[in-house]
Amino acid sequence: MTAAHPAAPALAPTPDAGPDAGPSPRRRLPAALALAVTAALLVSRFGAADPTTWLLETVWVMAGLPLAILLRHRFPLSGLLCALLAAHALVLIVGGHYTYAQVPAGDWVRDWLGWDRNPYDRFGHLMQGFVPAVLVRELLVRTSPLRGSRWLAPLTVCACLAFSAVFEMLEWLAAVTGGEAADAFLGTQGDAWDTQWDMFCALVGAVCALLLLSRLHDRALARLDRARPAATT
Repeated sequence: MTAAHPAAPALAPTPDAGPDAGPSPRRRLPAALALAVTAALLVSRFGAADPTTWLLETVWVMAGLPLAILLRHRFPLSGLLCALLAAHALVLIVGGHYTYAQVPAGDWVRDWLGWDRNPYDRFGHLMQGFVPAVLVRELLVRTSPLRGSRWLAPLTVCACLAFSAVFEMLEWLAAVTGGEAADAFLGTQGDAWDTQWDMFCALVGAVCALLLLSRLHDRALARLDRARPAATT
């Protein structure tokens, strides 16, 4: 008479197994970031230093956030990119609320370092290159044959510089049409080379993003590729 083999223990379901399993933290992250950005945007409107500047600075958030939400199933973004876009949105919102030349944190840095101008606009343009570099890289990796190509990084930087140049032309248009009323939006603070500095900061930001985040971004994209088939089944 042979001994009965003990029944194999049932495997516990994985967090993503079954339709009743709740969403993973990675899936909840974009929703939490979207709510945080929306709340910050609404709060920033109250007491804004210049309503026109607030609108011009935050219109990118008003356009980009609904677009990302509408495309979240068709073209979900990596968690890294969502976090960076939220950070960039907060930078724009703060700049729109105070105007870039009057952001208190920038005043503190100016006084601490003994500078002549509020550097928050430089930081804003650094972010204008840093975050779009990851966005452009993600779009190129997922929609073009450039994944793994040596041309991926140079073309990403070129796209960021092109966007920065377009933004400077929009500022020029605002100066021509708005006159002195556009001074708060331009935020030159008397610097004759402000336009060149802005584009240079965007260039530095784009290069730094690629040097610092490319491997991390590749891992985020790999996680996204693994999650997408599970989400569609």
